This record gives sequence, C-alpha cells and structure tokens, in this order.
Amino acid sequence: MNSAIKYKLFLMMVLEFFIWGAWLPLIFGYLPSLKFSPGECSAILSAFPIAAIIGMFFSNQFADRNFAAEKFLAFSHLVGGLAMLGMAFTREFWPFLGLMYVHCLLYVPTISITNSIAFTHMKDAQKEFGFVRMGGTLGWILASWPFIFILVDYDKVHAANPQGIVDWIGTVLKSGLTGQAMQDATKWTYVVAGVASLILAAFSLILPHTPPKKAGEGGAESMAWAEAFSLLRHPFILVLWLVTFVDSFVHNCYFNWAGTFLGAPVTAGGAGIAGNWIQPVMSIGQIAELLTMFVLGATLKNLGWRTTMILGIIAYPVRFAVWAFLPDHQMLIILIQALHGVCYAFFFATVYIFAEEYFPKDVRTSAQGLFNVMILGLGGLAANTICPYLGAAFTKDGIMDFHHLFLVPLAVALLAAIALAAFFHPPPMTKKTI
Repeated sequence: MNSAIKYKLFLMMVLEFFIWGAWLPLIFGYLPSLKFSPGECSAILSAFPIAAIIGMFFSNQFADRNFAAEKFLAFSHLVGGLAMLGMAFTREFWPFLGLMYVHCLLYVPTISITNSIAFTHMKDAQKEFGFVRMGGTLGWILASWPFIFILVDYDKVHAANPQGIVDWIGTVLKSGLTGQAMQDATKWTYVVAGVASLILAAFSLILPHTPPKKAGEGGAESMAWAEAFSLLRHPFILVLWLVTFVDSFVHNCYFNWAGTFLGAPVTAGGAGIAGNWIQPVMSIGQIAELLTMFVLGATLKNLGWRTTMILGIIAYPVRFAVWAFLPDHQMLIILIQALHGVCYAFFFATVYIFAEEYFPKDVRTSAQGLFNVMILGLGGLAANTICPYLGAAFTKDGIMDFHHLFLVPLAVALLAAIALAAFFHPPPMTKKTI
C-alpha cells in the first residue's frame, strides 16, 4: 500500500475514535448533573446501542451500497459534529435526546465505513490493517489528554501566581476541577468531540475514492444472516453468544460508573481524582489494550479459547473488587485500570477471532455482526437502561454507595465466567461441527 494512503487511513482511524473517546467516559456523570431523571438518562444513553443495532441490519449496508464511502463519511461527520456541538450548549432533555440520536445514527455506520475504506485500499489486509486500526486505539487515548488543560480551576491557578512555564504547567496539572464545577465544565467534552468530527468531515474529502458496493445477488447477504443465526443451534455457540451479552453488560456498567467513582471525593467513597485527570486515568486501559493485543496470539496458542476468554471475564470482578473494597488506595485504583486491556483483548477480541475461525467462510461477516449485536448493541442497551436506576437505588442524600453498587457487576461477571467454564466446549479445530 502506498505510504501516503497508509498514513491517511491511520489518521482517519485516529480521528474516528477520538470523537467517541472524547465524550463517552464522562457523559454518565454529566447527565444527572443536568437534573435528568434516571429514565431520561437511560433514554439518552440508549441512543448509541440502538443506533448500533439499526446499523448492523440496515444503515451500514444502505450506506455501503448507495454512497461513495469517503463522501458518506464527510456528510455524517459534518452533521454529527454539529449535533455534538449542539449538545454542549443544551440543558433540556428533548433537544439533548434528539441531538444524541442524530449524532449516533450517523456516527455508528462510520465505524464500519472506515473499515471498508481501509480494506478497499490495502494490498495485504493481514499485514496492513493492524497498523491502521491501531490508530483507532491511539485516537481514543489521545482524546483523554486535552482535558488535563481544559477541566482545570483556572481561578486557583491565577491565585497561585506561578512563575515561568514549568511552574505554570505544574500548577495547572494539580488544579483540576471537582464537584459541580467539574460537572458544568464537562460540556467541553462535546465541544472537543464536535470539533474533531468537523475536522474528520473535511479530512474525508482527501481520502482515496471508495465507490459504493453492488448489492449481493439473489439475497445472499440476507441468507448469510439467516445462516449465522441458525448456527446458534450449536450449544457452544449459543453459550458464547449469551455470555457475550452478559460481558458486554458488565463492560458498560464500568463506563456508566467509572467517571463518577474516580472523581467522587474520598469522603464520599470515591477515588478523589481531580477532574482533569479522570479521562487520562481511564485511558490507561486503552494503553494496556495495545500491549495486551501483542500477547493475545501466544496466549490463545498456549491456553486455548475457553481459558483465554475466562481470564478476560475474570479481569472485571478483580477490578470491581478493588474499587469496592479498597477505595482509599488511590494508586492501586489507578494501576488496576491496566486490567481493561485484559478485559477487552482476552474476551471481546478473542470472540471476533473465534467467529473468524469457526464460522463458515461465506457467513463470517454476518457472524461478526451476530456478536456485534451483543457487544455494541444489546449489552450496552441493557446496561445503559438499568445502570441509571441502579445508581439511583444505591444513592442516598446525594452520595452513591459505590461499595454495594460495584458488587452487582462483580457477581454478574463471576456468574458469566462460571457459565463459560461449565458450558462452553468448542470442538477441536480439526473436528469442526458447523
């Protein structure tokens, strides 16, 4: 692949996931600060997984077949970026909900569209896609770092009267916002995400041309979906599919509560991390994810599918246990974020690889979509619907009982690991039964 094209595709992925990584981590604490009810929070948080479900069955294929991919990308990020900017200055429920749906319904298909653009212009996808897709993880990580300088109490910085650039930076880094001031300033995450979306809209116009694809003949694609679903008759596939739903639920419980827990003061049972450091601390998980992916192949070879996946699930209750029982050990709470890499790579990435290996070649794309329905859709929808009510149920006098709250996903994840250990028994690769 031409080097100029390779780096364009890499930057495309950086911007694509920068947008998502900028607004998602802090929205879960921001919505209650706008005085939205648990039901209203659930409705807003459900926009992304609902868009993901729609995207799996409709919008991805519609965009793929009717528009040049780079033009669809430009349009989606232009309109979606404007919607994101609108959310920054909206404090009413219905406008916020509408803008979130506009953004999500346009953004979710671009996750597949960026992959399509990348694969179309690669000469050797196995060798080249890893580098390009790494840009997405890097983009999510980079999205966290502007807020070190945005979510800052600059009145405190001015009062300290730092002398020189080094002293000024040091004062800024330790003057993060807290409490209501932090919640009010979270609107800037939508500004940053919106600006990044508009930049990607413009950048899309210089991406290599990727014409629309022709629809499959004779309903082959719909038949592939039907065949992929029919494979759920095999117990080991059905078990993995259902456990994927449960693990996605737990994964999204983490995102629902992590920002609130990390930023809550120690006296309220939180980790007491300054507002400008919450997203960088959460990004440790994505950094660990990059590193974990390097050892995933060797882990699968030595431990096999089931053990690797169980380790990925068990990483969740370990992290929730530290948060529930050791909330006053701030450094341990920060370091345990590295387990996010194990959670993602050892389970979700392994599920994708498993589907690629075990499903018949002609339905592999639909098989990936089958598991994506759980990972990006139904699991997130369940968590984003239930978690606001759970959070409210464990809150008294404005203080959330993190200890008992975290025991819920801890127990759910343990049950998922036990179910996988007991009922997931795929046949050896040499003796496939599907």
